[in-house]
Amino acid sequence: MALEDQLGNVGSEVGRAIRAKADHDERRFVGALDRALELLDLTLADPRWHGPRTREIARAREVVCDFLVGDNDYQSTPEAVDAYFLTFAIAARRGR
Repeated sequence: MALEDQLGNVGSEVGRAIRAKADHDERRFVGALDRALELLDLTLADPRWHGPRTREIARAREVVCDFLVGDNDYQSTPEAVDAYFLTFAIAARRGR
């Protein structure tokens, strides 16, 4: 799977987690967050993205965790997080 596909899928789960958190649905939130982090970890483990991309992927994971379960030190917004991952989903569709 291309990087755009992988991060687009992460974005879907992050979006689900954001909506579940806003709805105060803990079960849905935890499930979506777990899937998002699992997909990010699998992407980080993919040797094709080792090098310059590793830092960006790791930072995206850090920002997602900070926003959804941390203190939001990066002062992220739901719109900004969604927009970041949406660019990958759009690129994945264009590449097909």
